[in-house]
Amino acid sequence: MHHYLHIRSRLSVSSSSMARGQLLQQILIITSLHLISLSTQQETNFVYSNFTSQENLYLDASAKVLLPSGLLQLTNNSDYQMGRAFHKKPIDQSITSSFSTHFVCALAPKPGVEGGHGLTFLVSSSLDFSFAQATRYLGAFNASTSNVLAVELDTIWNPEFNDIKTSDGHVGIDVKSPISIAVAPSSYYSDTRGKNVSVNLLSGNPIQVWVDYEDSVLNVSLAPIEAKKPSRPLLSQRINFSDIFPDNRSELFVGFSAATGNAVSDHYILWWSFTTSKGGGGGSQLDISKLPRVPHPKPLPTVRPKAPRKKLPRWIIGLVAFLAVVTLAVLAGVCFHRRKKFLEVSETWEKEFDAHRFSYKSLYRATKGFSKDEFLGKGGFGEVYRGSLPQGRQIAVKRVFHNGDEGVKQFVAEVVSMRCLKHRNLVPLFGYCRRKRELLLVSEYMSNGSLDEHLFDEAKRILSWKERLVVVKGIASALWYLHTGADQVVLHRDVKASNIMLDEEFNGRLGDFGMARFHEHGGSAATTAAVGTVGYMAPELITMGASTGTDVYAFGVFVLEVTCGRRPVEPQLEGEKRHMIKWVCECWKKDALLDAVDQRLGDEFSPEEVEMVMKLGLLCSNIVPESRPTMEQVVLYLNENMPLPEFSPYTLGIGTFAPVLVDAASLVVSSASWSWSASSSTNHSPYAYQARDQPWGQTIETKDSLHIVLEPEKPKTQTLSSAVKAVTLPAEDLESNLSSISSQR
Repeated sequence: MHHYLHIRSRLSVSSSSMARGQLLQQILIITSLHLISLSTQQETNFVYSNFTSQENLYLDASAKVLLPSGLLQLTNNSDYQMGRAFHKKPIDQSITSSFSTHFVCALAPKPGVEGGHGLTFLVSSSLDFSFAQATRYLGAFNASTSNVLAVELDTIWNPEFNDIKTSDGHVGIDVKSPISIAVAPSSYYSDTRGKNVSVNLLSGNPIQVWVDYEDSVLNVSLAPIEAKKPSRPLLSQRINFSDIFPDNRSELFVGFSAATGNAVSDHYILWWSFTTSKGGGGGSQLDISKLPRVPHPKPLPTVRPKAPRKKLPRWIIGLVAFLAVVTLAVLAGVCFHRRKKFLEVSETWEKEFDAHRFSYKSLYRATKGFSKDEFLGKGGFGEVYRGSLPQGRQIAVKRVFHNGDEGVKQFVAEVVSMRCLKHRNLVPLFGYCRRKRELLLVSEYMSNGSLDEHLFDEAKRILSWKERLVVVKGIASALWYLHTGADQVVLHRDVKASNIMLDEEFNGRLGDFGMARFHEHGGSAATTAAVGTVGYMAPELITMGASTGTDVYAFGVFVLEVTCGRRPVEPQLEGEKRHMIKWVCECWKKDALLDAVDQRLGDEFSPEEVEMVMKLGLLCSNIVPESRPTMEQVVLYLNENMPLPEFSPYTLGIGTFAPVLVDAASLVVSSASWSWSASSSTNHSPYAYQARDQPWGQTIETKDSLHIVLEPEKPKTQTLSSAVKAVTLPAEDLESNLSSISSQR
C-alpha cells in the first residue's frame, strides 16, 4: 500500500509540471504576437523648427515659404485665396489610436480692412482638395460633406455653422463639414487668474495651439506665445475615427488650410511638431527665441537733419520769394477752380452716422469721369457706373438724382445700413458722397447682375435648381440677420428678385436699403406707410404698418417666384394662373404641385426638395400674419433641421391673394421705381433695371391706407373717374373696391 501511494504522488507532480510548461509556452506565444503587432505600427514624429527645408512639405494653391526666414505663409492679404500645406509623408493607422500636435500660427489682418476668414489644422485621407472653396469654407470644405477632421481658428461669424459671435474669433472642431460639433470663444485657462482669458486671433501676434487625441477624445488648447500649455483644454470632444474615415485606409495626411474672402488676412505657420506616440506633444521642443518674425508694416523712415548751407545773396532770396508768390497765386487759382468743380455738400447728420465718405474726385477718377464705357444702367433712381479704385477693387457707383426730401430719406437709409449691417448675403456698401444735387452710393460690383435677369431674361444663363436653392437660403439667412442679429431690428420692406444681386460665385446678395426702417429690439416700427412692391406687399400693411412679418410675406412670394420662374402677378394670363400664389395652391389641391415648377429646370431637381420649398413659400405668404413663421424658423426649414408644420392647401389663409391697393390722394412713388428712360429698356447690363408694361413689380410708398393704384404721371387733383381708369386690379375685384372708395370719399 505504501508503494502504491508513492507511485501516485510522483505521477501527480509530473502532471503539474507539464501543465505549467504549457501555460508558459502560451504566454510566450501571446507576447510574441503582441510585439509583432506593435512593430507593424511605427511611430511618426517630426518637427518643423522652420520651413526652409521643403523636402517633406507639400504646398498647394497660394501657400509658400518665405525665405530666408523659413516662415510658412498660407495666404496673403488678397481677396478670395486658399492655401494648404501638408506633411508629404502619410501617417499610418496608428494616428487613429493617439496623436499630439503643437504649432505656432499668426493671423495678421490688412490695416484698415476686416480680417478673415481663418485657418484650420487638418487630418485628411487625401491631398486632393480640388472640391474645396474659399471664404467661410476655409479652403477645406464645400457645401457637401468630405472625409476631413478639422480644428478651425475662425474669425468670421457664420450662424448656420454653429459659430459663436465674438469680437476675438472662435475655435471649433469640424467633422466632415464646416458645421462645428464643438465650439468656444478663443481663450485659454489661466492658472494664476483661475479663469479663461480671451485671445484675439487677429492681433497678428504668434499663438500656440495644441491638439491631442487619446482614448477616443480630442482635446484642443491655445495660449499666447509666452504662456505654457494650459492645464485645462479649451475644447474636449469624443471622436470616432472610423466614422470620419469609413474605408479604413492605412494612410492619412496632416497639415493646414486657410482662406480669405472679402475679409482678408495673412495666415502664417511659424513652428510645428507632431507625434503619434501616446502621451506625446507638450511643446518641450519649442524655442521661442528661434521663431521667425511675423512681418509687420514698415515704420516711417527717419528724417536726417540736413547739413547747414551757406547764406545766399539777398537779391537771389528776393527773386525766389517773388517767384514763390507768383507760383502760389497760380496754384491757388487752379485749386479754387478744381475745388469748385468737385465741390461737395456736407451736413450735420453725416457725423452722427460716421459712415465712410468718398471724395467726388476719387469717384470721378474711378469711373473715368462717369464715361459711357463704364455705364451700367439707368432708371428713375439715377444712373449706375462701374468703377475701379486704386487698390484694384471693382465698385458700382449709383448716382441718385436729388428729388426733395424723399430722395434724401432713402439715401440716408442706405448710408445707415452701410455702417451697422455686415453679412455675407448683403450687398456690401463701401461708402457715399454728396455733391450739389447729386447723391452717390458706392457698393461692391456684382459681376453676375440681378437675380430677376437670370429668371426672366432669355439672353442670360438659366440658373439650376441647386443654384436657386443656394440663393434662397442665402437671402433667408440675410433676413434672419436683419430681424434678429443686427444691433437694431431692420425691416427691408422691398424683398424681391430685382433687389437681389449675384456675386462672382452666384451667391445671392440682398441690396437696395432705400426703403428700410430701423427700430430697437422689442419695439415696433414708427411708420404706418404702406411701402413695398405691388405683388410682394402683405395685406396688413395698410392697417398695421410694416413688421418682420411683412418681410416674411415678401420672402414667401420671392421663394415661389424663384421656383416657378414667373412674376407674382401676370395680368395677361387668364383664370387661376394670373396670380402665382393662387395657381401654386390650386396645383397642390390637384396633387400636381410640380406642374407649377419652372419648365426650364427640366428634370434636374429633387421633387421632394422642390415641394418642400414651394410649401414653405405658401406658408410664408399666408395672409394671416400670426400663421407665418419667423425667418429663424425659415432657415431651419430650408436646412432641413426642422420639419415643416402640418398644413394643407385648404388651411385658412393659404393660397389666398389679397393685393394691397393705394389711395389716389396719397401716392408717393420711390425714386427707384418710375420715370424709366428709353435707353434702359434695351440695356442688358447687370445693373440696368428694366421698365415693364404692367405696374406689377413697381415699388410704391403710400402715406395713408386707401385703395387705388395709379399711373405715376397723374396729378393729385384728378377725379375719381379718372382714377378708376388707372385701376390695375383684376376685373372681378373692381366693383367691391369702387364701393369701398365711394364710402370713404
